[in-house]
Amino acid sequence: MASAAAPTAAVREPSRAGMVQRYGALAPTEWGLQVSGVITELPEGERATALTFDACGGPGGNGYDADLIDFLRERKVPATLFLNARWIDANPDVFEKIASDGLFEIGNHGTVHRPLSVTGRSAYGIAGTGGVGEVYDEVVGNAHKLTGLLGHPPRFFRSGTAHYDDVAARVVADLGERVVGFSVNGDGGATLPASQVRQEVASAPPGAVVIGHMNRPGGGTAPGVAAAVPGLLAAGRRFVRLSDVM
Repeated sequence: MASAAAPTAAVREPSRAGMVQRYGALAPTEWGLQVSGVITELPEGERATALTFDACGGPGGNGYDADLIDFLRERKVPATLFLNARWIDANPDVFEKIASDGLFEIGNHGTVHRPLSVTGRSAYGIAGTGGVGEVYDEVVGNAHKLTGLLGHPPRFFRSGTAHYDDVAARVVADLGERVVGFSVNGDGGATLPASQVRQEVASAPPGAVVIGHMNRPGGGTAPGVAAAVPGLLAAGRRFVRLSDVM
């Protein structure tokens, strides 16, 4: 009788010092929303659409858009929710409920919501990480929190502002998470009125990754999404979590 296969050894997380040594001397050649290694669309040929919603956390960012989440539940529309560590700390009961709902998957939105740069570049007035060590801290801090809460590590990471440089994106990949951007900006960083949110989401093509926000109740995101999604469903559009197709 053949012996049972030996259990697979757990993959050891790279150390902070090791990552600094590996990447610290590299100079980035790309910066922004469209960077090598960053997922902005679903795999080629995929006709579904991925709705993704960020919860940024921090001053002014710890709200919870219950109307949005309730609508998605009512229509059974799956989504990937990128949650910042500060938002999780401010909303423990809400986190527990959405994390236990199989309609949603939880992604890593960073520890303090910073653009991911190895040179300190900023986006929308938010200072970026200032080196490989700070990139590591931004990713791993919240990854450890989510792993402890979920019982498994997050598969996907989106930085604060979704800005990256190519070296930082490689660091995230080496830490075992897939780096996510977007192809359709559904709510303009939670600034668009409902009519414009509806227009942006309704016009999202098959294969799109749509970004919105779930931490700004009372804004245009929830009513705009609620106005756009039924028409897409009626036309046969399928919605997926990122992990459903990649």
